[in-house]
Amino acid sequence: MIPVEGIMNIRKADKDDLDQIIRIYEHIHDEEESGNVSIGWIRDVYPTKGTAEESLKRGDLFVLEENGRILAAAIINRIQVPEYRYAGWKHEAGEDEAMILHTLVVDPRQSARGYGKAFVFFYEDYAGRQGCHELRMDTNATNIRARKMYQRLGYEEVGIVPCIFNGIPDVKLVCLEKYLG
Repeated sequence: MIPVEGIMNIRKADKDDLDQIIRIYEHIHDEEESGNVSIGWIRDVYPTKGTAEESLKRGDLFVLEENGRILAAAIINRIQVPEYRYAGWKHEAGEDEAMILHTLVVDPRQSARGYGKAFVFFYEDYAGRQGCHELRMDTNATNIRARKMYQRLGYEEVGIVPCIFNGIPDVKLVCLEKYLG
């Protein structure tokens, strides 16, 4: 476990965490459908239980827990999605040379408490420990809150790629990068 701040820890997920991660996905879908947030995800399309299960099998699913409760989760790996070809990156990075943050989720009932920021700091540290200096991530253009947070943390929007993304039509995929080298 990596201590982040006192009783908050970020670690690799295990199968016992899946139910809590899926509940976070469901809470986000509830908030999206009620109009409280605009992330651009669709229930039963993305993210789903299968999203978490596949990542758990690959060993790249991480969770943030506090007092035994999972409050946030993300996928961290070197898998660059095909849409990244069109992003206009400022730094060249081959297929295995960039660390990618995918599907960062924070339980909406726990928003504005610094969990997303803590996860991004963990991601940066993790990438550095893996010898990876090129950081990449993406979000939907409609997710203004995430875009602002990433920009405050030093990520530059390098391109917006119109696409079908993770089965969701009409996405304007905002690609962001930060170079640590």
